[in-house]
Amino acid sequence: MPAKKSDSGEVEKKPKPRMKVEQKKEGGEATFQPKSAFSQESPRAPRKTKTPAEKKPKIVKAAEIEEKEGTKAVPHENHEKGEKLFAVVRVRGSVGITKDLSDTLMMLRLHRINHCVIVPKNQNFDGMLHKARNFITWGEINKETLEKLVAKRGRFAGDKRVTDLNYAKELAHLILSGKNVKETGIKPVFRLSPPSKGYKSTKALFPKGSLGYMGERINELLKRMI
Repeated sequence: MPAKKSDSGEVEKKPKPRMKVEQKKEGGEATFQPKSAFSQESPRAPRKTKTPAEKKPKIVKAAEIEEKEGTKAVPHENHEKGEKLFAVVRVRGSVGITKDLSDTLMMLRLHRINHCVIVPKNQNFDGMLHKARNFITWGEINKETLEKLVAKRGRFAGDKRVTDLNYAKELAHLILSGKNVKETGIKPVFRLSPPSKGYKSTKALFPKGSLGYMGERINELLKRMI
């Protein structure tokens, strides 16, 4: 078949077929076999689709399991023994704070100054409180102060106040008997006012300042903030 000529008059060259080298098993000499440039000796295998059994299982949240099975949260063992609770107050802001300390304060829900939370007295919280001691103060809260805290600073969803004093005492009793604050229906964070006459010092630990563990003296501070 004669070669075709292009518009410019030059003869177009026909592309040479690809050559495939194959090695003989016995002789050891290579033989050349032509292979077409457009041949499809080994077509692409069809894409494998995952069967329903191979798909990743759906992750079920713990809250969904509890709602389905009707299980309830178990109070901490320290609550069952009647041990006291800690009232924790944030004293200092975020100036000079590290990422690690910021995460610890977030886990305690102490996002702002003068915010207060009630936590159980156990080793897990003891480690967190000691770690953040230069930004917070804490101590054992008594029944009288807790009742006053719930009555004056307790808030339901929608920022609704606890107007009934007797109901506030019932909520405080539930907290002391083992339920956490959120389980009683009120918000777990109490927003307090700056203490009357101010803090003693926001740079030194107790007793020279208002940081760190204060023991039962935390009740005096809370009464000046409620």
